[in-house]
Amino acid sequence: MAKAGSELRLDGSGNPVWVLLELTYQCPLQCVFCSNPRNFADYRQDELSTAEWIDVMAQARAMGAMQIGFSGGEPTLRKDLETLVAEADRMGYYTNLITSGIGLTEARLHALKAAGLRHVQLGFQSTDRNVARQLAGVDAWERKLRMARLIKSLDFPMVLNVPITRQNIGQIPHIIELAVELGIEYVELANVQYYNWALLNRDELMPTREQLQGAEAEVQRARQCYGDRLTIFFVIPDYYEGRPKACMNGWGAIHVTIAPNGNVLPCSQASNFKDLQFPNVRQQRLEQIWHGSSVFNLYRGDAWMPEPCRSCDEKEKDFGGCRCQALLLTGNGANTDPACSKSPRHQLIQQAVQLAEDATRAPGQLIARHASQGVDLETAP
Repeated sequence: MAKAGSELRLDGSGNPVWVLLELTYQCPLQCVFCSNPRNFADYRQDELSTAEWIDVMAQARAMGAMQIGFSGGEPTLRKDLETLVAEADRMGYYTNLITSGIGLTEARLHALKAAGLRHVQLGFQSTDRNVARQLAGVDAWERKLRMARLIKSLDFPMVLNVPITRQNIGQIPHIIELAVELGIEYVELANVQYYNWALLNRDELMPTREQLQGAEAEVQRARQCYGDRLTIFFVIPDYYEGRPKACMNGWGAIHVTIAPNGNVLPCSQASNFKDLQFPNVRQQRLEQIWHGSSVFNLYRGDAWMPEPCRSCDEKEKDFGGCRCQALLLTGNGANTDPACSKSPRHQLIQQAVQLAEDATRAPGQLIARHASQGVDLETAP
């Protein structure tokens, strides 16, 4: 029987089911599609302590949360990761590590497995070393491949997370073949979501419609070929859909993100709202934040929705789309997500697509996450 008040509700009156702990924004990679805040270096001296993270996990579990993700940045740069995983496992969470693989070793993987880690999501950019270096900003290809093999050798359930861009979309058949060779159960081919560095690089990263159609055909062929041996998720960008994504099933509905400094976010990109004062676990209990915070209640329900969202018969499916995308593209988080063809600002999306389709446009320079504020790859474990 579910705990009282833990039933799944999408209107914000339930409790969080999935908790994402962004343990640190430090990272040895310099990905051109990094989704961390562009001021990530500001968080470095204010990260939660081990005891504070454990307290946050206990609070969320008491509210009924069932799954926990350890993310970053690169979560393995936290020396207390094994302790946090062990505590989460003891509390009854299903534990998931979201990692670049840099910072892992065979010994550390054994320690994490012993601590109770249940699942690993490994980021992987390309089967082509040069393309991988172009997208990650550093040469980490061999280390990632080695970690993928080690993870599977320890029988972890594993997702190979491949952010899809114009640069690597043609390698999808090779990526799938690699996953099969390694015995990986799940491959997520998710077209990059255009926030932070990805938005800065959108004109260079966005695939064309023809590329997406070709990739979708390759995915269908692979699904028929491999059947139950491999589950392939292929997520196309909402820029080409005409309808917005149901982002996190709505703002503050079933998901909560805790930033490295303890700020509590209704979704992982909410820190883009610079005018909002986000509640913090150092000042308030998580349950109080979830139910009572003006930030969490800002875009719950449909009272905030403008037309055409408010009278749209699809609002219970897409929840008005992505508030962060509306903010970044229109300057107002309450506006209709411009990915929707019904949005009065849909031309913002159409213009970006037209630019991606322009075969005469000279390629521009990709902007990497700032190397000067990162972590030395050579000194990572």
